[in-house]
Amino acid sequence: MADPRWMAEEPVLKRIRRYLQRFQSVLWCHEAIMAVRDVGRKFRGGVVSLRTAGTVKGNVLVSYNNEGFLCQTRDEAVPISHPSYYKGMVMAQTFLDLGYNVDVIHCENQKFVPWKPYDVMVDVRFNLQRLKAYLPDGCIKIFHCDTAQTVFQNVAEMNRLLAFQQRKGITVPANRLETPHSGIDHAHYLTTCGNEFTINTYAYSGKPMFRLPSITQTTWPWFENKDFEACRQRFLWYGSRGMIHKGLDLVLEAFAQMPECHLTVVGPVLNEPEFVTAYRRELFCTANIRYVGWLDNSSDQFRTILEQSIAHVFLSCSEAGAAAVIETMAAGVIPVVTYETSVDVEDFGVLLADASIETILREIRTIAGMSGDELRRRSRKAWETTGTNHTPEQFERAYRTTIKTILAKHGK
Repeated sequence: MADPRWMAEEPVLKRIRRYLQRFQSVLWCHEAIMAVRDVGRKFRGGVVSLRTAGTVKGNVLVSYNNEGFLCQTRDEAVPISHPSYYKGMVMAQTFLDLGYNVDVIHCENQKFVPWKPYDVMVDVRFNLQRLKAYLPDGCIKIFHCDTAQTVFQNVAEMNRLLAFQQRKGITVPANRLETPHSGIDHAHYLTTCGNEFTINTYAYSGKPMFRLPSITQTTWPWFENKDFEACRQRFLWYGSRGMIHKGLDLVLEAFAQMPECHLTVVGPVLNEPEFVTAYRRELFCTANIRYVGWLDNSSDQFRTILEQSIAHVFLSCSEAGAAAVIETMAAGVIPVVTYETSVDVEDFGVLLADASIETILREIRTIAGMSGDELRRRSRKAWETTGTNHTPEQFERAYRTTIKTILAKHGK
């Protein structure tokens, strides 16, 4: 017989749920809901079919992110939270302009099966290898590498997790592991927005690789009235999921030792509770560290943080052109990054020799000690570089040139 004291302590909703679970119909409904969710994940919006305005030269399948097209059909603004929405639309529009009908599926769509011959297929994950048997022999296969090579990335993340475990005595889940795929093995050509670092992780394949510019869709005016003397000791960490992968643990540990420098943390940190437990003191109880959480990258609050920050400290272990860094550069925030972040910082940013706490401390203090004129020069150069090299228009031109080159090589 159940202990009445235990029953009294058990939450009412939990008791109700336990009671309902006795009924087979409730269990069946629960399983049905889970099955529908799983199918939805695999189907991801189905197929968006687009027709070229001119003479049709052939058919193209793009397996990337089709949610930008779905937003348009629902009269919603295309999200700018991640460049993949926009890039998927550019890829499709490029082939339309070149005379091809285009079908666009989400790269996580695991159910789609071609019902027509495709002259070109573009993929970023698993569909190239999954659909290889359905593609004609003459199909040109292009793989867009939006991460570093998956085996490299997984090893890099596990090394970061191991180092964290040795420092903190805690094991946390891996948040950025990728299932290795063989799309590269089946592709004729590779494209990426990463720099030399990312390209080198694919060198083993021997496949021709075209570099495309990373982009930011959020543009900021030059902050003419930015007070570089006031913000010289104010730094930013901004990134998405994978806190240890992106080096937030190292940044927090470093700034906890620099009370003279201030750090603002913008990102979905609370979604990783084990990480929060490990760094609760640094995140919430350290005077010079302020946790903000995730922000809309076009919001006034984010703009204020950018205007008040001198540099973005981003220590990822594996990227294909970190979009978060490009976004902050567009506001004149100086990048302080690892080589693996895969962003060219030229003479305006800081490329860390390694991701050790000692190196972080040294470089942050060096920036904080620079003259106002030098900080302004670096900030302005970061802003100008983004406006010149990382606009949506730059990506459109580069992708069109790349595709025309590939098609010319195949006589299509």
